[in-house]
Amino acid sequence: MARIGGVDIPRNKRGAIALTYIYGIGRSRAVMLLDEAGVDQNKKVEDWNDDEITSIRNLITNGFKIEGELRSETQMNIKRLMDIGCYRGLRHRKGLPLRGQRTKNNSRTRKGKRKTVANKKKATK
Repeated sequence: MARIGGVDIPRNKRGAIALTYIYGIGRSRAVMLLDEAGVDQNKKVEDWNDDEITSIRNLITNGFKIEGELRSETQMNIKRLMDIGCYRGLRHRKGLPLRGQRTKNNSRTRKGKRKTVANKKKATK
């Protein structure tokens, strides 16, 4: 089992796909890392030797923020926006979408489950 950046990457997958299990590494970055390390993208993780694993691990740890460090930086950026009270910070605080999307019909992912509001009863004559 290859362990890189505190994550056990799956052994039975291709290298380019397996590296995406690490938070902060997507497809393009995974391909770039494998090319830089001199490892074939289509080679499965179980076929990697110790030298290849070590070179990939060194490239990742020296070059990129991943996992916990990246998550904490993202959270600090959001907290900074909320503290200075900018528009994006206020939208984060209210739990609404930040990037100009409409909220009348959609944005359920951001707003959460519907809160039903009951209608007023019509007065009978």
